[in-house]
Amino acid sequence: MSEVTRPTLSDALTERMLELIRTGGHRPGDRLPSTRELSQRFAVTTPTLREALRRLEATGAIEMRHGSGIYVGADIERVVLPNPNVRELHAARLLELLGARILIEPPLAAMAAQHADPDELAPLKRVLDEAGRHLRGDDALLHEANMSFHRATARLAGNSVLHEVVDSLLTIHGPEQREILQIFDDRRRDYEEHLAILEAIEARDTAQAEERMRVHLVDVKTVIEHRLQSP
Repeated sequence: MSEVTRPTLSDALTERMLELIRTGGHRPGDRLPSTRELSQRFAVTTPTLREALRRLEATGAIEMRHGSGIYVGADIERVVLPNPNVRELHAARLLELLGARILIEPPLAAMAAQHADPDELAPLKRVLDEAGRHLRGDDALLHEANMSFHRATARLAGNSVLHEVVDSLLTIHGPEQREILQIFDDRRRDYEEHLAILEAIEARDTAQAEERMRVHLVDVKTVIEHRLQSP
């Protein structure tokens, strides 16, 4: 069972940047100190600072505008902000995240089947078409399509807060999902299970949509558990 990787200087700096935004009362669109000022404030080198800034930009917490400066991002006020410091989750914590997804996402799939209009299903079909094109190709693009499917399904449920929770969990869980894809070669299985979920949503079969999403996520959790138990 793997252990948690020790936090790096960049990890700590990322948290300090978030604290600066929070305690300074900054709002989305507010301009932050320059790269030079931040480097001096935190006593770090510019490359280390830039790594932390890239992480924050990836979560939407900040926006780096070329030739203009660093600004507080629109997503800083999200109810659930993905933790940009997570590098490698302890096994127990990882399984807890998957357990959370098993509790949250199946009911959302049922809600999507109940509420989604036929026209709203187009994004789900598009991302699965995209996934199908990458089953033997680019793993990064396949992973992105798979995660987009789960995000889109949660969005169609019609609860913006729960959609945001799922989005954040998927962001945190992304590295492990990519590792599963590479090690266990489960591309075809994931794709077929996603198709089955979409089929149930299209048929407006709430029970089947919920059950198929649950089976899919339990399968993912089983794979994770197997990997963690392997020597």
